[in-house]
Amino acid sequence: MSRAPARIAAASGLAFAALFVTALVLMHRAPGLNASDAAYTTFYAGGGDMVLVTVGLYLVPLAGIAFLWHMTAMRALLDTLTPAPSTMAHGLNLLAGILFVTMVFAGTAAAGAPALAVYLGHAPVADPGTARVLTAVGYGLVFVFAVRGAGMFAITTTTLLRAAGVLSLPVTVLGYLLAAFLLLSASHNPAVALVFPAWVVLVAASLLVHARRAPAPGSDPASPPVTAPPTGAV
Repeated sequence: MSRAPARIAAASGLAFAALFVTALVLMHRAPGLNASDAAYTTFYAGGGDMVLVTVGLYLVPLAGIAFLWHMTAMRALLDTLTPAPSTMAHGLNLLAGILFVTMVFAGTAAAGAPALAVYLGHAPVADPGTARVLTAVGYGLVFVFAVRGAGMFAITTTTLLRAAGVLSLPVTVLGYLLAAFLLLSASHNPAVALVFPAWVVLVAASLLVHARRAPAPGSDPASPPVTAPPTGAV
């Protein structure tokens, strides 16, 4: 196992998890689908929490970029492992990662649009009906589509890493359980989206442990150490 891609995949995964969780927490300050019209009107007229929502919206692209680094480094790592990764799983892994990032970008843009328009565009206070529709579009893109893409990415990555002996059996079982939850969950509670960064942290920790145990480049653990002959030997 190559140490450099493993460390890059782990570091970028941890960066993604931190940025994604922070962005979700900040954007969750906006009214949800179940909020009343009065809550929507009060929020967009107040202005205070819209700053946090706007900051969270700006953090989402950074989280997406970190995830793209993580996905690319992970795929580079998989290409160095033995046995070679399954072509089908390798392809699904790429498509699922792209689907996740695309849907997260689109969904958070829709949900954060009213706050962005009012806070930065100085638009009139958003109509509760319009804000609720944009929130519903955003929730649908994130919790219906992006979460499923995250689940497929988690399943394919867990499968490929387990086949190469990188993940232990307990970590593999936990990874599959988290992935199954992402695929089957029907909730729009923001806590659902936090399952994916939790899976990324789990895999990142496993990669760091495995990379530390891997032999250094150019070393052959199966070969006995070569000792120099004693001085003066013929």
